Amino acid sequence: MDNLYVKKVLNGDTEGFRYFIQNYKDLAFSVAISIVKDEFWAEEVVQEAFIKAFRKLNTFRGHSSFKTWFCRIVINEAFQRIREEKKHHTYTPNYQECSVDTVEDTLKGLSSEEQIFLVQKALARISSKESLVLRLFYLEEQDTKTISNETGWSEANVRVILHRGRKNMLAIVEQLMLTEFQTT
Repeated sequence: MDNLYVKKVLNGDTEGFRYFIQNYKDLAFSVAISIVKDEFWAEEVVQEAFIKAFRKLNTFRGHSSFKTWFCRIVINEAFQRIREEKKHHTYTPNYQECSVDTVEDTLKGLSSEEQIFLVQKALARISSKESLVLRLFYLEEQDTKTISNETGWSEANVRVILHRGRKNMLAIVEQLMLTEFQTT
């Protein structure tokens, strides 16, 4: 279906691009927020990515899916935003080694609202790469090969980032549980 709309837009039907906006806006926002960690910036990144995709649609060769091609644009735009803003704000995570427990084991006994709160806070604190890979792997249910294609990183690197992301997220969740839900 995507290829049909690519052809329509390339043949002058600019209204056909709405199809891509409607179908990919949520994915684009999820990817962008994973990287920039700010809703306003994520919205700007998504807007810029759609503009760039529209302008560069003639460079889409179809070697990969439109979704993969577009995700790559979103990722590049998001990291470009971070590079531009890096001089104003830097955050270097310093996480301790964590136990072998899984995040699920750590979250047992909490309400679903508390679990969502902790996971969202943890995703906001881990590195952009880790957050992106975790979101694509768990929320978008993409395999490491697909993530590798979308990000341009090797599949081995994606697996390493996924492993580190899980470890760092667990450490942050455990820390947040101590500070946010501490009983006196």
